[in-house]
Amino acid sequence: MTALAKFCYQKIFKPVFFQFSPEKMHQLFVWLGNTFANSSLTQAVLRSFYGIPAQTPKLVVDGIRYDGPVCLSAGFDYNGKLSHCLHSMGFAGEEVGSVTARSCEGNTQPRLTRLIQSQSILVYKGLRNDGVDKIIERIKTKSIPESFVLGISIAKTNDYLSVELEDGIADYTYSLRRLVEEQIGDFYTINISCPNVHGGEDFAVPSKLQALLGELGKIQHSKPIYVKLPINKTWDEFKALLEVVKSFQESNPNLKGVVIGNLNKNYDDLKIPEEKPTDYRGGLSGLPCQKLSNELIKKTRLLYPDSFTIIGCGGILKAEDALDKINLGADLVQLITGMIFNGPHLMREINLAYAKQQNAKRK
Repeated sequence: MTALAKFCYQKIFKPVFFQFSPEKMHQLFVWLGNTFANSSLTQAVLRSFYGIPAQTPKLVVDGIRYDGPVCLSAGFDYNGKLSHCLHSMGFAGEEVGSVTARSCEGNTQPRLTRLIQSQSILVYKGLRNDGVDKIIERIKTKSIPESFVLGISIAKTNDYLSVELEDGIADYTYSLRRLVEEQIGDFYTINISCPNVHGGEDFAVPSKLQALLGELGKIQHSKPIYVKLPINKTWDEFKALLEVVKSFQESNPNLKGVVIGNLNKNYDDLKIPEEKPTDYRGGLSGLPCQKLSNELIKKTRLLYPDSFTIIGCGGILKAEDALDKINLGADLVQLITGMIFNGPHLMREINLAYAKQQNAKRK
């Protein structure tokens, strides 16, 4: 089934899909996901092609059971419309969002641009989403499989009202409090590294991250929290952010670790220089993130062998890329771009490769 799904996507569907803008195709995928989810027959068909293989080892990370190591990264299901059908596509979980306190239209179009030869997408969405309250109500209507792990990524609203430090912190705090009050989400990720917002990466400096985590820690709940970090920092700058997270773990035991990491803002890392935009139009996903992400995962695991959960994200284009992140120290992996460029069979391939690796370790 996997080989057939791969052939169909690469030879039939992808050439057609790539004739249309990425945003139009995203809207189509969301519509298809909701349409297929309404039928037990179509759900069964999806599972037969893409579902998590039975031999995939289960994982328990921070007290949460995952049916496999692959989750959908934040940025795809940003309005919480697909949580009820993603398990059939081979995902053990996802991050909805990033969600913000207020609804946000996002940046001007084009918000997504394919850089095909460089295996990347130029992402300039600017935290486009319906706002936390509307997304909470939508998620409540979904019949989410019990075994599917629902994470929520939280960011500050991309508008002038959240530029000042106190206002930005209040924005994050409102979203987390509302999610906790409504008991939505199995874990939460604090996204401090979106590069396409008013005020920039405000909280990706130690002093401001300290202030943010201090306020968020006052909200009482028992769900794991992770911090999503930028990957364009020097190691010393990155390590300083890790040290802030570590310093809060004693006072806030819910703070479990980090997501490494977000988009690459260095256009010189493109494989094909001719695809480099003339003006800044957002961060790079996919292949340009791979090396930076992997290096930071490796260094973080060496620095904190037992203290941090690490979720590896960035540049997973084939099964071997996911295993590389796991072998370097990631507990789970997240992806989007690899699914778009190489097809939805990718998650099944990763699950199978992971099962093979784990079985070999046990022998």
